Amino acid sequence: MITLQLFARYRELLDTDHEQIPWDAGLQCVGDLRDRLLARGNAWEVLAEPRVMCARNQEMCSLEAPLTDGDEIAFFPPVTGG
Repeated sequence: MITLQLFARYRELLDTDHEQIPWDAGLQCVGDLRDRLLARGNAWEVLAEPRVMCARNQEMCSLEAPLTDGDEIAFFPPVTGG
């Protein structure tokens, strides 16, 4: 099982802050999970932003980070500051 966490604007747009996703051997990396979520269409397309930020097990990672059963994956929009 993969635990999906969504934060900030993503949580608001998708009207959820977390979800349990059944493990599938086809999910080799975080990007594969994002692609599966994008395939849902509609509001989920927000995750296609080019600078989407992600974390695996509470550590920042890239979309190429490997994914294993039991991981917690978080997506959140790019942060700006000044």
